[in-house]
Amino acid sequence: MARQHARTLWYDRPRYVFMEFCVEDSTDVHVLIEDHRIVFSCKNADGVELYNEIEFYAKVNSKDSQDKRSSRSITCFVRKWKEKVAWPRLTKEDIKPVWLSVDFDNWRDWEGDEEMELAHVEHYAELLKKVSTKRPPPAMDDLDFTTTVVSCCPAELQTEGSNGKKEVLSGFQVVLEDTVLFPEGGGQPDDRGTINDISVLRVTRRGEQADHFTQTPLDPGSQVLVRVDWERRFDHMQQHSGQHLITAVADHLFKLKTTSWELGRFRSAIELDTPSMTAEQVAAIEQSVNEKIRDRLPVNVRELSLDDPEVEQVSGRGLPDDHAGPIRVVNIEGVDSNMCCGTHVSNLSDLQVIKILGTEKGKKNRTNLIFLSGNRVLKWMERSHGTEKALTALLKCGAEDHVEAVKKLQNSTKILQKNNLNLLRDLAVHIAHSLRNSPDWGGVVILHRKEGDSEFMNIIANEIGSEETLLFLTVGDEKGGGLFLLAGPPASVETLGPRVAEVLEGKGAGKKGRFQGKATKMSRRMEAQALLQDYISTQSAKE
Repeated sequence: MARQHARTLWYDRPRYVFMEFCVEDSTDVHVLIEDHRIVFSCKNADGVELYNEIEFYAKVNSKDSQDKRSSRSITCFVRKWKEKVAWPRLTKEDIKPVWLSVDFDNWRDWEGDEEMELAHVEHYAELLKKVSTKRPPPAMDDLDFTTTVVSCCPAELQTEGSNGKKEVLSGFQVVLEDTVLFPEGGGQPDDRGTINDISVLRVTRRGEQADHFTQTPLDPGSQVLVRVDWERRFDHMQQHSGQHLITAVADHLFKLKTTSWELGRFRSAIELDTPSMTAEQVAAIEQSVNEKIRDRLPVNVRELSLDDPEVEQVSGRGLPDDHAGPIRVVNIEGVDSNMCCGTHVSNLSDLQVIKILGTEKGKKNRTNLIFLSGNRVLKWMERSHGTEKALTALLKCGAEDHVEAVKKLQNSTKILQKNNLNLLRDLAVHIAHSLRNSPDWGGVVILHRKEGDSEFMNIIANEIGSEETLLFLTVGDEKGGGLFLLAGPPASVETLGPRVAEVLEGKGAGKKGRFQGKATKMSRRMEAQALLQDYISTQSAKE
């Protein structure tokens, strides 16, 4: 049987890097710690050989490093060569093996925490002996998790296709013993990810359990590996924690209460209970939230029982009717404490930056505050810079002159449009006089032009000013859509107008001997002409 990798957790502290190889009832354990790498091997309870080799992010002091084994795992305490220098990752290369995860339960701001760390190293072996053998629940920040399929039932999912139309997908609702995929709720969209490399297209909450929609069935009772789409998860963490921070600051500075919020695909909005906001208020909120991000304030999660007196002091908009279990509270140190089921960063520094784009008028006399957080700000800057470069090339001037250059173009365009309109009017008058001399006068007079608009057609109809004949005018691309106008005897126009619109697969309206509208199939113009000529012929025969 081929060697496999042991699932590995790690976290960073001031003097040590802690690693845990998660293997229960291991045998033949070998750990080699060198200054630039660690090599681990063992056999699990089933006799499968496990092997991990990791090139460290930075040099370590191998002589002052050690490892401890328990019935559940093998933990290594690797002494840093340069103490108090944070490691952003464990590996030398900027990659993330599927078997390597950050232990977010122990990852925290470690400034001034050296004594606790040393005590942690000294007594870790004793603590390991006291740990329960029950598998711990997944943390919100785990990227993958092994669990068991409880049920798998046929289901359908309504989704929006690439063309914007609703589509119904056939698949299965999978329920797991536990999950790391967040179901939609609390203003936050659901996670995406995989179960045994099968894509999860939607995660929804149903009471205490989460339903995972897949298009491939999974066997109940089977062990599966659940993985999170980290890019989507981290984006949601940044936006959700950003919302908590903005909400708290807006309340603290200006007593502006948040009534709801939406985590959108490209931007997010916080609905504030105020009819308007000043530019100064928006600037003050943005400045304050970014100061708190630079202060690197910790964000932690607590669970309280329903009868805990502290629940009364926690902000929130109430619990769902089907809520069960403890109350989850997200706390930003010294800033906010709020009931929340969503995913969050562990420190405000992970937000990077918050940009408030402005305000929009909301419902019920409220104001929507539009914002971006973290990586979305960088992407917005990238798009804006790309647009700026394109405008610089098109306008032949620097970014600081773009506005003035566009204003000049707008003024020039208005002048050209005015001159063009005058010419078009003159042309319409000339065409009207020509049509009055047409041999078809008294029957159906027809004109089609590629260029023109509704005003152009109405000028012609006004200049002719006769109810003795049917005038059928069209403008637009003969292979696409366009505009049409039918003028003439009111009774005839009232009868024929809707029928012409139907032939051209368009819509229109009319009154007092005139019917006009939009057509989607100008290619059927000849059919409309035949309809009008047949009508005139029939009327002539009756007379």
